[in-house]
Amino acid sequence: MPNKNPFKASSGTTPPLLVGRDDYIEDFTYALDNGPGTHERTTLITGTRGIGKTVLLNHFGDKARERGWFLFEETATPGFVNRLRDQVYQQIRTLGEGSRKTLKALNLNIATLGGVGATFDTLPDHLPNYTLRMALQDLLNFQKQQATHIRQEPSGILITVDELHYNVLAETRDFGAVLQHLTRDNENIAVAVAGIPSSVKPILASKEGENPVTFLRRTNRVELDKVSTDEVRRGLVIPLDATDKSWDTVALKMAIDACGGYPFMIQLVGDWCFRYSETNTITPDVAQKGIAKAQRKLGQLVHEPALNDLSDIDRTYLLHMAQNEGESSTSEIAAKLKKTVQYANTYRTRLLEAQLIHQTRQGYVDFELPYLREYLREHEASMILDYI
Repeated sequence: MPNKNPFKASSGTTPPLLVGRDDYIEDFTYALDNGPGTHERTTLITGTRGIGKTVLLNHFGDKARERGWFLFEETATPGFVNRLRDQVYQQIRTLGEGSRKTLKALNLNIATLGGVGATFDTLPDHLPNYTLRMALQDLLNFQKQQATHIRQEPSGILITVDELHYNVLAETRDFGAVLQHLTRDNENIAVAVAGIPSSVKPILASKEGENPVTFLRRTNRVELDKVSTDEVRRGLVIPLDATDKSWDTVALKMAIDACGGYPFMIQLVGDWCFRYSETNTITPDVAQKGIAKAQRKLGQLVHEPALNDLSDIDRTYLLHMAQNEGESSTSEIAAKLKKTVQYANTYRTRLLEAQLIHQTRQGYVDFELPYLREYLREHEASMILDYI
């Protein structure tokens, strides 16, 4: 039996077994098959870091590929709309290779930019005046013509955009406008976008004098949360079926508890326990060592970047929470911050929206991310120095 580590503890990498997300995949797959107008064809995925947003986007893309769809994937950094346009343009050129018809004869938008008598073979590598809307319309129309010629159903287009952020609000509006036009025209197109709540919420907010990104406000919302204990168990056990290793019963219980329902921890714990195991059985001693390593890795890969996105007072709020063993009183935190409860609630609300904390009962909060309390305690001194 092969003994290759089956766990994938790299951020955004598709794990060997995706657990707890079947309903979302089924809904999106149904939308692809059911045709234009199905609500889930525009889906917004939100959730904290490491909860599996990118992985779910990857699975949506896999379902589209299985159906012969065109798939275009981007990350929402500045210029993402033009990068998508360039991807679509290159796909059109690839489809048109060998075609002797002029672009004008094919009734494509690109004909107005390619010059009189232009063909696919004479197109330049880059067309800066070609818009994303023009490119998508051309790809849809051209592949419809090809499908009609060979008497097949035309395929669709899926666009996925990861790490959506309000820093690219203007581009996101432009992107949304393009999709709205194509959707109204009943085109065979779908889109799935993902981002952390604190980065997405400002895009959804409708401020006076600003146009909200309507297509996002009307999307199918997928708010990812922790997975059940049974799903964690499946995520740890089933990948080992393809190897010569298995879990000791006690070690498995330790690993399940350590994951806390957090998808990325399943991969981290599984990965390091597998690495440290020198026999066919992952023992409690190995599990203890692997869990400790996984916790440190979680700090580097999830906690550190999450905290870097916060203001100094946000982080101080969390540092005060970390002094408690369990839930924290919001009034006590306000007192430690030397602020009124109402003023401190501004920061509490931001941390709730970022899904770093959750409300346990009226007036009390606790950490949402696993091991964030321990990370804050360990790094408290250096964090305080950073604020000075």
